[in-house]
Amino acid sequence: MRLPRRLGHGEEATLVEHLEELRQRIFVCLGTLVAGFVVAYVFHRRLIHLLTHALPPDHRHLVTLTIGEPFMTSMWLSLYAGFIVALPVMLWQAWAFFVPAVDPVHERMLKLFTFLATALLMGGLLFGYYLALPAAAHFLAHYDSSQYTIYIRARDYISFAAKVMIAMAIVFELPIFVVGLTRTGVLTTQRLRRNRRIGYFVVACVAVALPGVDPVTTTMEAVPLVILYELSIWMSVLLDRRAARAQAAPVGT
Repeated sequence: MRLPRRLGHGEEATLVEHLEELRQRIFVCLGTLVAGFVVAYVFHRRLIHLLTHALPPDHRHLVTLTIGEPFMTSMWLSLYAGFIVALPVMLWQAWAFFVPAVDPVHERMLKLFTFLATALLMGGLLFGYYLALPAAAHFLAHYDSSQYTIYIRARDYISFAAKVMIAMAIVFELPIFVVGLTRTGVLTTQRLRRNRRIGYFVVACVAVALPGVDPVTTTMEAVPLVILYELSIWMSVLLDRRAARAQAAPVGT
């Protein structure tokens, strides 16, 4: 199946043609998801090893309680990993579908935001794997260890690990979300700077709502949220100043 053709800016198309393009792009996303799932399943033992490596050395042997649990755990892990692999392609397909409706002046910025969103996604995954997940795993595995005999169930741990990493990937998209709201006029940089305390309170509520019931995981999610929230404010300020200079510049310069 050939890849869908991206429409040019202002190019006219019927409703049927738009729906056909949308259908093709959805198929591309689903195909990428299936391909990512297959690749992840081929390497699912390696993925399990990488996730269990975040646990303390004395808790790296996962247990299962039912006969079908090893198979279903591997399936869910492969699906999580396949979704992460396919997400950049999904972002690119969404950009290609909506960009014809965007002014050509802003097309370059939208393309930059798409690449930036992918880079932030990867940064969030790396932060989750190397910092947030090990910190949470070590805290939980050793909490009141003198009072309990702790056996870590494969299904529960892998689900927890995947949710933490996906949550960190979403958290790192905060600058794109805030800048998008300011560029569309829903928020203003003046309001963001004036209501910082309210913003920090909202960020703290989001951190509590993210996966992870322990204070270590919540803290590891809250710290980058606060930093990224502050970064997104200054990104919005810089973009506003750049837009103001562009409007004030004489025509033809």
